[in-house]
Amino acid sequence: MVVATVAAYLLFEGSATLPHDDEAAPFRLLGDLREWVDANRNASPLFLFLVNYVRLFAGAVNDGLALLLRELGWAGTAGLATGIGWLAGGPRTAVTALAGFCAFGVLGVWQESADTLALVLASVLLSLLLGLPLGVWAGRSVRLRRLLDPVLDVMQIMPTFAYLAPMVLFFQIGPAAAVVATTIYAVAPAIRITALAVERVSPSAVEASTSLGATRWQTLRTVHLPLARPTIALAVGQTVMMALSMVVIAALIAAPGLGSGIVTGLSRADVGLMLPSGVAIVVMAVVIDRIVTASARAAVPTRGALAVAAASALCGVVVSRLLGTGFPPGWTLHLAGPVNEAVTWAKFSWYGVTDAVRNLTTEALLNPLQEVLTGAPWWLVAGVALVAAWRGAGPRNAVVAVCCLLATAPLGLWRHTMETLTTVLVGTALALAAGLALGVASARSPRLSAALRPLLDAAQTMPSFVYLLPALALFGASRFTAVLAGVVYALPPVSRLVQDGIGAVSPSAVEAARSCGSTEWQVLWKVRLPLARGAILLAANQGVVMTLAMVVVGGLVGGGGLGYDVVSGFAQRADFGMGLAAGVATVLVGITLDRITRGAAGRPARKVPRRFPGKTGKKRIT
Repeated sequence: MVVATVAAYLLFEGSATLPHDDEAAPFRLLGDLREWVDANRNASPLFLFLVNYVRLFAGAVNDGLALLLRELGWAGTAGLATGIGWLAGGPRTAVTALAGFCAFGVLGVWQESADTLALVLASVLLSLLLGLPLGVWAGRSVRLRRLLDPVLDVMQIMPTFAYLAPMVLFFQIGPAAAVVATTIYAVAPAIRITALAVERVSPSAVEASTSLGATRWQTLRTVHLPLARPTIALAVGQTVMMALSMVVIAALIAAPGLGSGIVTGLSRADVGLMLPSGVAIVVMAVVIDRIVTASARAAVPTRGALAVAAASALCGVVVSRLLGTGFPPGWTLHLAGPVNEAVTWAKFSWYGVTDAVRNLTTEALLNPLQEVLTGAPWWLVAGVALVAAWRGAGPRNAVVAVCCLLATAPLGLWRHTMETLTTVLVGTALALAAGLALGVASARSPRLSAALRPLLDAAQTMPSFVYLLPALALFGASRFTAVLAGVVYALPPVSRLVQDGIGAVSPSAVEAARSCGSTEWQVLWKVRLPLARGAILLAANQGVVMTLAMVVVGGLVGGGGLGYDVVSGFAQRADFGMGLAAGVATVLVGITLDRITRGAAGRPARKVPRRFPGKTGKKRIT
């Protein structure tokens, strides 16, 4: 099959390719759609009685929270966060919250942090109002669960960029569109984890409640929800993290907050401008994660804890009234100048190494693979994808994957899809290689695992934009920058999944291999890795999805492909149709890769015949 594929490529290279056309019919059609929507926004019943009210409601929730934070001021908000931290996890969580909220002011981004926090709180509130009831219903209804599963799958595959163009089309730009987009993006984990929590409640507890004459509502209120509380708290935490990741990217549609500083810095390649906002986002993510995680384990607060929390909030309000709602300018650190100087020094000092790494990866991996994918006939690429998906994931997943891949051709984005696929495949391969090495080492060394755990925890709380900062500082704007950021972004979940899979291998199987005289390398290669196959393929699935998300964001730093089309669609009204089509194509690519890797992860390994000598010395197949 490999020989046939290579021969077909050599024979038909350059034929049946689909070049990119900036004036393709789908782009013009989608551009006309936006013109029609703008012209009929105040006349169509769809907008008058639904879309406009949703936009006004989302904007009002965000404006109300922003006004509350503005009135509380920096000290009042920090005192309130400290009190909540005390109730959730005691003094340690309270000190973390206080230090984090004070850090926003010290970094000089207090107002931007308050705007981002308002967007996050508004989006999380709406996501939970929608997601928790739906999750409870889905956990108790198998039929609803089956209806929601494919929708949630697509929502969780979609990169963040793909949500923005439809929001601009229906809700225009601004905070309201950002809140709606973030709510939709963050509601999927709320529904899915809540449904899982309710579904896993002990059947004996439910049966005991029913036998005592409790109604379905009473059983839900007194049995399902209390027993599912820790997992539901995890759903809240995941919703918050998803919302925080999205509101940063929503700066592309004029959302206020920390994201605007990062987007501006990326457009200017100014690391000093980006760094305070990036650090503030990481701090906010860590603080919120600690509070939500602690609240999942917290008992009912005592009167003393309530009194301490109330005193903390009151002290913050008093300090805010004495010193003013704004953060004192004299307490602010100005980091832009020193950071830019350090970046310039690092670029010149390490230029030989960074330039060699970038050029080697580009010339040895990115360019050849892109040349093959863009120069091959479309039917050959589709055929290879079909065979690979069929062999690894079965016929159903193969058909879905190939149909989604081919659907990018009528959109006029086949060539840019191949460019994006190039960066995703290279990034995923590098992330898997690094994740396998790190995961295997962590599984075999408890000390290394303990040392890496806090780093991986922190890495998984950071929004995707943050990973672009160090890559841009060292390697400048290029495709390699997007690939490197994708590798670093995908590395924590990949290495953790590999570590869990290796660690879950049966000790008896390992001991049996050692007793037969196998070396540690043979045990790893012939026992641990094969038995951890499912976890490794799941790691590949997560690596593909996360790398795709980062590669699309990499359009802001010269990543090209579909990410550049999406960014161009936001920046120039004339390219809106291309940007919207690129968002759809990104979703199709995500579904294609997800179906192949997810199907392979759930598919049992094929049994390979092996030869063992029989008693008579003849070969016997078993």
